[in-house]
Amino acid sequence: MKSKTSKTEKADRKHPAFNKNAEPFFQIIIEGLKGEVDGEHFWDAVAENAVFEFLYNIPGFANRIEGRAAYMDWFGHYSIVLYAANNLRVHKSKQPHVVILEYEVHGTVPHTGKAYDNRFCSIVTIEGRKIVHWRDYMDSLAVMLAVTRD
Repeated sequence: MKSKTSKTEKADRKHPAFNKNAEPFFQIIIEGLKGEVDGEHFWDAVAENAVFEFLYNIPGFANRIEGRAAYMDWFGHYSIVLYAANNLRVHKSKQPHVVILEYEVHGTVPHTGKAYDNRFCSIVTIEGRKIVHWRDYMDSLAVMLAVTRD
């Protein structure tokens, strides 16, 4: 899977995917991939043809999104307001160009007013200094408890 995105190309900063609600997520990922990918923002580091797999089942949430543009469109509607991301652990795989990131995000779900605290494990494959594949695991119960009303 070769990246078609040039190393210096920046994603469109006017796109709704540059969602301030998700900024702590973007920052912790760039911190975890420092030295592995090019770009100052998460979206700059994603190849145009990247594939994202989400190995959790949440009603209405796609388990696979193909292409940076499609994921950016999804992220433009991200509604959870994150205020922090922390507890980053970076593991280099024995498989070349694979980085495993463990991290937590913290925020609030606006439509319920509930706290959102979640843990993730993201397995990231990099080619040409761009993210070409992303496989994500998280605490699905944390999402369901935060987004459902009592």
